Amino acid sequence: MARTAIVYREEMLKHDTGLGHPERPARLTAILSGFEAAGLNPPRLDIAPATLEDLGRVHSKRHIVSVQKICVSESPYPDPDTPMGPDSWNAALLAAGGGIAACKAVLDKAYDNVFCVVRPPGHHAERDWAMGFCLFNNVAIAARWLRSVAGVKRVAILDWDVHHGNGTQHAFYDDETVYYASIHQFPHYPGTGRPEERGAGNTNLNIPMAVGNGPKEWLSAIDKQVVPEFERFEPEFLLISAGFDAHRLDPLGGQLLEAETFAEITRRMRPFAGGRTVSLLEGGYHLEALSESATAHLKALQE
Repeated sequence: MARTAIVYREEMLKHDTGLGHPERPARLTAILSGFEAAGLNPPRLDIAPATLEDLGRVHSKRHIVSVQKICVSESPYPDPDTPMGPDSWNAALLAAGGGIAACKAVLDKAYDNVFCVVRPPGHHAERDWAMGFCLFNNVAIAARWLRSVAGVKRVAILDWDVHHGNGTQHAFYDDETVYYASIHQFPHYPGTGRPEERGAGNTNLNIPMAVGNGPKEWLSAIDKQVVPEFERFEPEFLLISAGFDAHRLDPLGGQLLEAETFAEITRRMRPFAGGRTVSLLEGGYHLEALSESATAHLKALQE
């Protein structure tokens, strides 16, 4: 059994996206309820908010100041899909800081792996703007911390959210020390993620999935494309952008995955980086499917 912890803070529930918004606080409570129903009680890490220096390794000062001002003033943000309010700033700092704390705990060998049950999500956030429900790019901030502060030489990121992580791709497109691999529905929001987008050192891999693809197609892509590329790259640390919106019930996707599919992908990733893995929640908007999928992922991490 692996030693697995989670990151969660109640303050993240206070990020108010408004009535009817799919990225809502109930997502996190549904996941925790799923853990409880399955008899899982993983330890929770103590975390601290990300610092401005942490954010600045990925985002411009202008973007950071803009988000803070808009949260405080409750002003509308230019991207209507990405609302934020007075408590969103703290929630976003905790989500980003949680990823860093998780990486540190794994490097310090306190735990083998960590699942960050956080919101707002992050992989759409660009250097200069928030979009797609994402304020700051949590997984990119964690990767930059691993490289710049912890001195990890090679970091791999697998993004299995149904939407392409445009912000993460752009953050590392010219960086041969971070391998970004994304399997996602295409064409779909945000419109990026074509297979010819390979990055400066062929360390950017996009695997587009047609509407209606299911476990067979996704697992085949992992086995035939992601696994060989990661074996070649030999990462020292693995980050996962764990979106669960490729589930067949999700209202924002068009894929046919089951909860167990995410567990199978997790198992295929376990051998990399000596098992040093941190996953961070991205999408997943059908509460029951999200709960079951996140629980399956946690169980696979614990194996």
